Amino acid sequence: MNTFPLFFKLENRKVLIVGGGDVALRKADLLSRAGAAITILAPDISTEIQALLSDDKHKLIYKNYNKSYMTGARVIIAATDDETLNHQIHADATALNIPVNVVDTPHLCDFIFPAIVDRNPIVIGISSNGKAPVLARLLRARLETLIPQGYGKLAKLAGEFRSEVKRKIPTLTGRRQFWERAFEGQVSQLMFAGNEREATAQLKADLDSTVAALEDSANHSVDPDAHNPSNSPATTTSQHSQSHITESLSASTPVATDKLTTTQHNNINQAQAAVGEVYIVGAGPGDPELLTFKALRLMQQADIVYYDALVSPQVLDLCRRDADKVFVGKKRSNHAVAQLGINELLINSAKQGRRVVRLKGGDPFIFGRGGEEIESLRAHGVPYQVVPGITAANAAASYAGIPLTHRDHSQSVRFVTGFLKAGAPNEKFENLLDTNETVVFYMGLHSLARLTTGLINAGRSPETPIAIVSNASMPNQQVLTGTLESIVALQEQNQLPTPALLIMGDVVALHDDLAWYNKHNKDTGDTETNWLRAGTAITDQDTKKPIDQQAHALSMIANLAAQQEEGLEQLVIG
Repeated sequence: MNTFPLFFKLENRKVLIVGGGDVALRKADLLSRAGAAITILAPDISTEIQALLSDDKHKLIYKNYNKSYMTGARVIIAATDDETLNHQIHADATALNIPVNVVDTPHLCDFIFPAIVDRNPIVIGISSNGKAPVLARLLRARLETLIPQGYGKLAKLAGEFRSEVKRKIPTLTGRRQFWERAFEGQVSQLMFAGNEREATAQLKADLDSTVAALEDSANHSVDPDAHNPSNSPATTTSQHSQSHITESLSASTPVATDKLTTTQHNNINQAQAAVGEVYIVGAGPGDPELLTFKALRLMQQADIVYYDALVSPQVLDLCRRDADKVFVGKKRSNHAVAQLGINELLINSAKQGRRVVRLKGGDPFIFGRGGEEIESLRAHGVPYQVVPGITAANAAASYAGIPLTHRDHSQSVRFVTGFLKAGAPNEKFENLLDTNETVVFYMGLHSLARLTTGLINAGRSPETPIAIVSNASMPNQQVLTGTLESIVALQEQNQLPTPALLIMGDVVALHDDLAWYNKHNKDTGDTETNWLRAGTAITDQDTKKPIDQQAHALSMIANLAAQQEEGLEQLVIG
């Protein structure tokens, strides 16, 4: 190591910053978060610094540098653009044995400001020792996506219980195992889901059950002579002890103590495995960079993933490598597994103790049947979380350069499905006549003629602009614009493939000026090799994996049907 990482306690400690510009502002902002009492020394101090350090604990000194102001400082930062002055500040601080940092001058720095991931009280510092600060910031961005904000709250909760755990669990190994169980189990999941009260209650219950098991283990300790295999009473005592411990923890967290045997740990782990959870996760429109941090975290810890046809291979590849991945997608007139069958799969997988991700294209609650799935999970007592995703309408509009709202053209937006439940066409055209409203049609491409004719007959102008956005956010995205009167003929000529959305309204006229994505590369060439769901033609190689996964899902449905004696009509496939 070129430098040794240390964390300074600066709460109410004096930090001197020489300089009053933008560089000084950035350092003052960081140091103020650590509670430092900051002194700014400069003849001119920016209004931003004045606003940031308005608290009485800070000082603003409008004077030129003098080393007398170093007195009592914990650390010193030179943030001026005067090289001679910076060298003088470094020399004076060194003479007083005060750590000094001269900004952007590594050889004059006793310490370095790292790129910081802040999950207070968890703090991660990343440093390149001044060699590549931009690279350090990029690594910080990577870590930001992997470390949920809930880790800070989890650490604070652990701090509240630390003394009690130390008092009640006497061994170091026992305490370590207890905290590992808490940080990797239900306590952490509750905290990440925002259920702080439930997480606290769960941690208290886990501690109580651990202590009870310790006491039970001590009360049923085995006689030293019990190691003799021929001593049957000892064997009985050992079994009796194991039974008591297992019973006391059958509905709780595994015991975290080195006094328990491997067999006892295994028994308790099996009991705990009865509790699973389902995560209904919005996978977004296809571009993996549009996933949320939370979606990525849950995908990384899933034991099994049930995914839709609209989930891109790039997004699916971000799931945990060893997780089972089962295709349960739906396409027009071709449902790999019926919705009720999917509900059964989610319920049974969770009841086997598995962490289940239901990965859905777009957003689960916008034409994604997420509501139906959580209704079923709730009815069967299965815990669940819902993670929103970027819905296809937002992605299609953004990537096509078509604002869904615009003060000059559209003051509201409506999301409409082309088909209702059981495949019934949506023909409520009289609700779609407001010219100040943008309308986005999901699942409307195959009924384009019916929709345009119905809208015109209901009173919408034939000149109303409309766009088809195909494969939104993906490398092979295509956009076709026209009017209600012309779009059917244009689509017959161009044959844009599904998945696609229709956007209707005056805002469509902005596309030519505002389009940015793939603007200079509209001809994407052989799109079949870019994405699994690109174009309308699918090769045998493309279809092999989904067919195998579909067979996997159907096999699971068949097994469920064989295990259940009633309600089999819910497992209809088709």
